[in-house]
Amino acid sequence: MVGEADLGVEYRPLVLDPGDPDDERALAGLRGTTHIEFNDLRGLLAAEFGRLNDPPETGEGSADDRWVYYPWRRSVVVLPGPRTFRAIRLDRNRNKLTRAEQERLSTLTVGIVGQSVGHAIAYTLAQEGACGALRLADFDELELSNLNRVPATLFDIGVNKAIVTARRIAELDPYLPVEVRGGGVDTDTVDDFVAGLGIVVEECDSLDIKLLVREAARRRKLPLIMETSDRGLLDVERFDLEPERRPFHGLLGDTAVTQLRGLSTRDKAPYVVGLLGARDLSARMAGSLVEVGETLNSWPQLGGDVMLGAAGVATVVRRIGLGRPLRSGRTRLDIEQALDALADPDLDLDEDAADPEPEQPARAPVDRILACAQRAPSGGNIQPWSLHTAPGEIRIALDTRYTTAMDIGYRGSAVAVGAALYNARAAAAAHELLGAHEYRTAPDTPLAAVLHIGTGTDPALAADYPYALDRETNRRLGYGGPIPESVLADLAAAAAAEGARMRAVTEPPGLRAAATLLAEADRVRYLTPQLHREMFAEMRRPTDDLSDGIDIRSLELAPDERAALEIGRRADVMAQLHSWSAGAALGDYARDRVRSSSAVVAVTFRRESGAEGGELAGYARAGAGVQRLWIRAQRAGLAVQPMSPVFLFSQTRTELDALSPAYGSRLCTLQGRFLELLEVPEQESVALVLRLSYAAAASVRSRRRPLSGTKPRG
Repeated sequence: MVGEADLGVEYRPLVLDPGDPDDERALAGLRGTTHIEFNDLRGLLAAEFGRLNDPPETGEGSADDRWVYYPWRRSVVVLPGPRTFRAIRLDRNRNKLTRAEQERLSTLTVGIVGQSVGHAIAYTLAQEGACGALRLADFDELELSNLNRVPATLFDIGVNKAIVTARRIAELDPYLPVEVRGGGVDTDTVDDFVAGLGIVVEECDSLDIKLLVREAARRRKLPLIMETSDRGLLDVERFDLEPERRPFHGLLGDTAVTQLRGLSTRDKAPYVVGLLGARDLSARMAGSLVEVGETLNSWPQLGGDVMLGAAGVATVVRRIGLGRPLRSGRTRLDIEQALDALADPDLDLDEDAADPEPEQPARAPVDRILACAQRAPSGGNIQPWSLHTAPGEIRIALDTRYTTAMDIGYRGSAVAVGAALYNARAAAAAHELLGAHEYRTAPDTPLAAVLHIGTGTDPALAADYPYALDRETNRRLGYGGPIPESVLADLAAAAAAEGARMRAVTEPPGLRAAATLLAEADRVRYLTPQLHREMFAEMRRPTDDLSDGIDIRSLELAPDERAALEIGRRADVMAQLHSWSAGAALGDYARDRVRSSSAVVAVTFRRESGAEGGELAGYARAGAGVQRLWIRAQRAGLAVQPMSPVFLFSQTRTELDALSPAYGSRLCTLQGRFLELLEVPEQESVALVLRLSYAAAASVRSRRRPLSGTKPRG
């Protein structure tokens, strides 16, 4: 409640609550004054609040609206309550400052001595919401010559500098408490000025007051910041952490306040040079110091340098206010020096590389079988196998050198080995060399698929041979549209022919649910450091060696997706998103593609204890089912993209926790919902998830390592 007697306050707006009788009388008096202008902003601000993404719950309504009278403007502005007002005003801070960080900073009171440079600092802190209250001190009045660096106007000339600052902040945020000490500070008032502050900013010209403020800050164990507008000189003195620290970093030795009082310009010079450093001053500032008292009244300051200094001080205030590490010391934010280092930016363009000379097709039948096996799919195109030939057999050994964290227990590698064996069988059938196949373990590998060279054939396998060579991953957005039941039945039969089972989601609600789950799994992959590193280690630019990994062009990225991927590469950004529990957009790529699909299918197999070849052989057999189904889908005109949710090869909560310590619980929930959506029973494991769609042809096919690495086995 504020009475009518307060209407003449020089720098503080009058915040009136019509629900208070005294305030209502004051408001009635203002309404009855013809020269008072009223401006009701509530409608505009309510509309703006309605446009906020993720608006906070302010708990305010129309009863919290306030009428704010600015005596120096002869105007009343009608605003929503303080929480709603600040939610709108500070929304664009997010997430350079999160709401929680803004809330923490709102408990901080900052005192600023000196309101030339200090004006810019105070206003910047108010703009950012980097404090909850300000205390300003300056004894001087604004002059025309101050307007080269103080963002005031001709109407402010002759007004106390601290009042000019306070009025400007009041017109930005009338709810922010600002206290003015128009007499400045001196020996008698300095302790009272710093009492209750969290941080002190010192920006005055008088050397004795500079030292006086530091001594008071040290007594109160308060951090002190100073910015000097030459080459971005910024000083931080953490008296809160080092109460015995000498003022000015010890640069003035044991100089006392009394020694600095009343000095002439010439007598000040040694101290100023001692503080600023003769060798570190800009040439123009150093030359100007020589001219002070001769051709210059005082040392020069530029408005741009002052604004830069305000940004530096505001950053320090945020660091200290949020409890982030910051030591005492001095640094320079030198824009002139930075401009001397101008350079052309790196051109990070994915230009098409010249395609290498195509490999000559293999001529010997066994070599053709090996070449077809090498074309099998694998997670990240890592090709986790080594191919060996021996009299009467071809051996595809799981190579443990090619694995990732998601390849738990080499289960994903086993799926790839099974797909490679299927390709080898198809090629052998086409060349009438088909024999029996089996899975083995050996000292050098946990799983080996062996194809015996025979004299047989299989028409269905042989028919798949050319399609196995042409099989590709197609990551283009689909056109939607249902897959005929006859095609779905044919795909299920292809998986069943290898002892696997296809479980499908084809209806729009199910596809939307799958998109949500797979998108969230992708988000976890981005936000888990090891998984993030491995994901981008798989990606290849056109100028890289493309014999393994994923050619980035095959991702079929739209321009906005390409930009998002470049941000997604940065581990520091992912760490920041993790700290905010944010990053939903990281799953947009997967979400958009699944939503554009006609089906999401999982190829599963029944786990059986004591089954021949053990667990990995079961995954390999299902891998053959994956490949057979994939080929059949492409033959039916479908685009196929494997989806690899983080939880794909995890079978226990312990494995999920090890895979992503921060998100194990979340992955457990996602896995459960996904298996439930696809109706996968407890006794079955998923070998791979595929999305099927109708889409344009893929623009790029992944390549393979050359077969020159194939080793004969003795």
